[in-house]
Amino acid sequence: MSRLFGSVRSRATLGATLVVAVALVAAGTALLLSLRANLTGEAGTRAERSAQAVASELAARTPLGKLSGLDAEDTPVQIVDEDGVLLAASEDLERISGTGTSEVTPAPTRSDEDGRDDRDGPDHRDDDRDDRDDRDDDESLEPGEIAQGASYTNGTATVDGDTEDYRFAAVEVETPDRGRLTVHAGAPLAAEHSAVGTALTAMLIGFPLLLGVVAGVTWLVTGRALRPVEGIRREMAAITASEDLRRRVPEPATHDEVARLARTTNATLAALETSVERQRRFVADASHELRSPIASLRTQLEVAAAHPELLDLDGAVEDTVRLQNLAADLLLLARLDAGERPAGTRVDLAALAREEAAERRRVTVEAEPVEVSGSRGQLGRVLANLLDNAERHARERITVTVRREGGEAVVGVADDGEGVAEADRERIFERFVRLDAARSRDDGGAGLGLAIARDVAVRHGGTLTAGAAPAGGALFELRLPLAGSDRGTARP
Repeated sequence: MSRLFGSVRSRATLGATLVVAVALVAAGTALLLSLRANLTGEAGTRAERSAQAVASELAARTPLGKLSGLDAEDTPVQIVDEDGVLLAASEDLERISGTGTSEVTPAPTRSDEDGRDDRDGPDHRDDDRDDRDDRDDDESLEPGEIAQGASYTNGTATVDGDTEDYRFAAVEVETPDRGRLTVHAGAPLAAEHSAVGTALTAMLIGFPLLLGVVAGVTWLVTGRALRPVEGIRREMAAITASEDLRRRVPEPATHDEVARLARTTNATLAALETSVERQRRFVADASHELRSPIASLRTQLEVAAAHPELLDLDGAVEDTVRLQNLAADLLLLARLDAGERPAGTRVDLAALAREEAAERRRVTVEAEPVEVSGSRGQLGRVLANLLDNAERHARERITVTVRREGGEAVVGVADDGEGVAEADRERIFERFVRLDAARSRDDGGAGLGLAIARDVAVRHGGTLTAGAAPAGGALFELRLPLAGSDRGTARP
């Protein structure tokens, strides 16, 4: 079960179905309540009209025995006086509830041949009128007047053996001869029950079917929408298993989030492939570069062991120093590749340039005080590498300039050598690249100096580029944000 609902497709289907179910239940409940209220109101209206008709006859002094409203088959009627005594009721009324009195048989009275009881005499009417004058009624009515509006109740009635639910309306009338009477008339609620029951049955049948349709459609739509995601997942699993970073995930021909995910995934795979390939080349080149000084040093030691008098001590020391420098370069590159962030101390580039140029011949420094944030050691390494490169190519003169340009510090190292061809101005910053291939390794280095310089510049939030010097040689320009600049001190 947990695996079933662990998928996005299942959760989306379940969520959509639950939302629709809640909406349907709420809408269905509101519909049933509204339908019931409307039908009940219609029944109450019919009951009120029946009560008003009987009340009109009473207001016109129609005798109780001649009231036409008592003969209706589907309208039970009760007429009670102010004391709650039943004076008249519908024919065939056997049982009733909800009207305030459950009596169905009128109280016995002395009747004459007109159907008027002994309270119809003038003396009795005068006594009743006096009694009404002594009471504070809720509504003052004149003789023959019918109260506006009615009160409603629900109840049951049994007429001629059939028991049904009714909506009862109570209407008061001030009769000229019997005082204030209340007429209770009912309208059957069978239509209301039938309509509500039919609607409820339709909902109980239709809602599950509708929920099934919603669930099915949601399942199909989400499955179709997530199909490219599954394709991406399968391809990524295959790439992981095969370790073939040249493969790419399929990109849908759409412009939605899934297509952007596929493009981003392919971009990540391309970057990863480049990084892995670069790492492989780095390991291969490092092994190749380390092999030469190690082999040379081993040969010299083996010769010295067999013939001590042939030991080339200066060559052994030179190979050892070269091996030490190469190991230091490789260690620094490894730290830079690992994302080591430079220290945030303030460094005066002018003072640093003079310090690096102090023990070098042919180097001229033209600098103004400029401070940046970063690692003094790493920035010194950049200047040292640039000066080493310039010394290998310069004929007579090397110029170092330090200046402020906008929000940047600019360090330029120019020589008067042959310069760098425009096509090679980016390639020289690759690791283990030496353009002067004919030059010996001892003179040309391992090809890591410029690569290290650019990596350090990038880690400090700056750039390092190669161009043409005014004197015709090469110009390397280092740009770094000034201390306190919004650009920060380092990039991830």
